[in-house]
Amino acid sequence: MKKQKDTSPESGKLPDTVAVLVLHGPNLNLLGTREPKHYGSSTLAEINLALAHRAAAAGVLLEAFQSNHEGALIERVHAASTQGVRYLIINPAAYTHTSIALRDAIAASAIPFVEVHLSNVHARESFRHHSCFSDLAIGVITGLGSEGYLLALEYLLRRISVE
Repeated sequence: MKKQKDTSPESGKLPDTVAVLVLHGPNLNLLGTREPKHYGSSTLAEINLALAHRAAAAGVLLEAFQSNHEGALIERVHAASTQGVRYLIINPAAYTHTSIALRDAIAASAIPFVEVHLSNVHARESFRHHSCFSDLAIGVITGLGSEGYLLALEYLLRRISVE
């Protein structure tokens, strides 16, 4: 039988590797000021802080990474696949509709992920209705604002707790 590390909040120990990596695509660094009617008033820093606190309370190590550059996101996914990252939460932002390269990196990594969108992409322009990622995702959360990230994390924390 494989011995499991105690990573409960009571143990005070976090896992040695990142269990959940949150990837934020282009322009999400502008959250809080960019089109609040679509994206809400929460900043990226506020979202990341809420995620980090929730993950830490569950004894899970979480890292957040944002880039406006497709290549940087791809490189982070490549690194994640060699670092033992167990799950991804990704908001590909505008790359949702265009980035076969990022899709291929995620597919090659074989890391299960939840796709998150702050706005309801299906209630917006028709070009936003297609995702290059959704068919690979465990699930997709769209239109629930910043709460969508926390809901994705809660789902993944439940999965981690039964592994």
